[in-house]
Amino acid sequence: MKPARFDYHEARSAAEAVSLLSEYGDEAKILAGGQSLVPAMNFRLARPSVLVDINRAVDLDYVEREDGILRVGSLVRHRSFENPVLTDPLTSLLGLAARHVGHLPIRVRGTFGGSLAHADPAAEWCVITSLMDAEIVAQSSTGTRVVPAANFFQTVFTTDLRPDELLVEVRVPSLPASAQVGFTELSRRAGDFALTMAAVVVDQEEDRIKTARIALGGVSDRPVRASGAERALVGTSLTTELAAEAGEIAASEIEPIGDIHGSAEYRRDLIRVLTKRALQQAISG
Repeated sequence: MKPARFDYHEARSAAEAVSLLSEYGDEAKILAGGQSLVPAMNFRLARPSVLVDINRAVDLDYVEREDGILRVGSLVRHRSFENPVLTDPLTSLLGLAARHVGHLPIRVRGTFGGSLAHADPAAEWCVITSLMDAEIVAQSSTGTRVVPAANFFQTVFTTDLRPDELLVEVRVPSLPASAQVGFTELSRRAGDFALTMAAVVVDQEEDRIKTARIALGGVSDRPVRASGAERALVGTSLTTELAAEAGEIAASEIEPIGDIHGSAEYRRDLIRVLTKRALQQAISG
């Protein structure tokens, strides 16, 4: 199939893209990697009358560290994180997640910001930003606002972005050198969206966990945190037995969805198993 007729505009900067969004409002869609938008247009599931192509907006393509924050421009490709140059816990976590994003052509073309704006609850970057309490920066013609990841994802394919706003940057807090990370997911075929995924960060001091984070994807209409399992880990020593216990707690506190790909009970089992595996991965370093 072919998309419905649309007007095409090429923005060479974030400011130019924002200006076009201000002019066309909800008639316009941003084209970055196009890995989700273009298929939706071909099937006539999306019918924007205006496309704003930001692929030449070089001011949106950067990864920088500043005051303990990793700043990621919205146009950065998934592939950029697959083989991190640094070996600190945060870049290791991003690398673990990046290798699960679709197939190689998708990782080469798709963008970090585009994945967040699309807001598929089974998308790796949505789960990672929720895990890390990241901040999403949205820019419009009237100014810039910063939205916590916890408030950004509203439901399936729906975010807090307004029609006249462009997602320009994601701010991810760095992790201490002592942090241990894990990421695992299950999909029916390699490259498919995950039925369930689990991402974890634990920070230990003298063999006792100071802080713990567990985020799950593919189990609800948005990424979710297993807060009960997080609390259960704090103050304990991370062992294989404790990882299994945390998986049980996470499975009991989340009410997963069911669909044609897997029942709610099946996803509950996946929460139990994948949370345990992600924590074991963190233990093994």
